[in-house]
Amino acid sequence: IAYSEKSAGWSDVPLQAPPEDPLVLLAIAAIEEPLRVDVPDSVAVCKRAGIRVMMLTGDSMATAKSIAGQCGIGEATPTCIDGPTFRSLSDDDILRNVLPKLSILARANPLDKQRLVQLLKNDPSQVVAVTGDGTNDAPALKSADIGFAMNSGSDIAKRASDIVLLDDSFVGMVKATMWGRNVRDNIRKFLQFQLTVNVSACVIAFVGALLSTQNLSPLKPVQLLWLNLIMDTFAALALATELPSMDLLLRAPESKHASIITPVMWFNITVQGSFQLIIQVWLLASAHKLFAVEPFGDRHLSIVFNVFVMLQIFNFFNARLLLGGSHLLHNIGKSKTLLYIVLGIFAAKVVICLLYTSP
Repeated sequence: IAYSEKSAGWSDVPLQAPPEDPLVLLAIAAIEEPLRVDVPDSVAVCKRAGIRVMMLTGDSMATAKSIAGQCGIGEATPTCIDGPTFRSLSDDDILRNVLPKLSILARANPLDKQRLVQLLKNDPSQVVAVTGDGTNDAPALKSADIGFAMNSGSDIAKRASDIVLLDDSFVGMVKATMWGRNVRDNIRKFLQFQLTVNVSACVIAFVGALLSTQNLSPLKPVQLLWLNLIMDTFAALALATELPSMDLLLRAPESKHASIITPVMWFNITVQGSFQLIIQVWLLASAHKLFAVEPFGDRHLSIVFNVFVMLQIFNFFNARLLLGGSHLLHNIGKSKTLLYIVLGIFAAKVVICLLYTSP
């Protein structure tokens, strides 16, 4: 905004060109769309979680660098490239020299964004997620492994995406990552518990039949039904409903081809299964001497079965350990359902043992 002082009668002269007289500057006005306050923190969380954040935009290089700096994308001097330069390079040049350090792609058209996404997907171990709200983002959203569209965006972008963020917030991607890792971990916990219990139960039934003079399994049908209830229904409710925590975003992401059963899980299954087998075989062979009961009688087999159930109750907590170095009660406050189920199983077991009498 500027002005120039003129003498009287000057206003009658038609303005066909800007005046050449010196102007007095009053102010400079600009329009800026501020960042959401939660975006920088969300980008920082993504970095800690091993997620690489890049900016693909049709804005100018200066605008893109400014916004990226405010968001925390890239390092102090992020690697930037514009659309025309990007289009002049071959795929091999981009993969070898540009992509490993690229943070910003400015002046990009829809096909540039799509091409970059497809190049990122050349690494089969990587998962590529794209956010967008405009029609020009649709090709990249469609090509990505996971497309996130803003709820306020165009209908074309929404149809091309996989997930629509209702609150138009980048925080939604962070929450989606946290919940995705949590679901995977809960499945692993359930599998770790299931494999330990099933292997132990099968071996105990086989060994018990060999030790019995009547070649009968120490686990009766009703007892197997109770174990099945613990192993399937209660275990699923206890281990598959644990809520996520921010600790999930403090570790590096896994390859999408990674095995569902990790080496740490195999170690836990082997150690815990072996411990249960040793205890149970010892009880089958010697518990009748220790408690002065009839060998393979009702009381002897009841002792064996109750100890086996108690081992599974404690195994609920062991099954939560998926990473080396974590302690038994880590984030136990997030597992209230587990605590309720453990207390319920223990109470039901006590009631059954005290009230049941043999005919």
